[in-house]
Amino acid sequence: MKNLILALIAAGALSACVVQPAHVRVRAPIVLEPAVVIDDGGGNFCPPGQAKKGRC
Repeated sequence: MKNLILALIAAGALSACVVQPAHVRVRAPIVLEPAVVIDDGGGNFCPPGQAKKGRC
């Protein structure tokens, strides 16, 4: 009888547990546009960092 009462108490305690799904918010994507390099027409312009790479 004692085991039955303990089993009923345990079942009642466990039945009160509730599992809720995660809430996820999806934001709009961020669009990154490429940088625009403007050549001044002089022929000697080199963007920063490109000379070290040997591209100028």
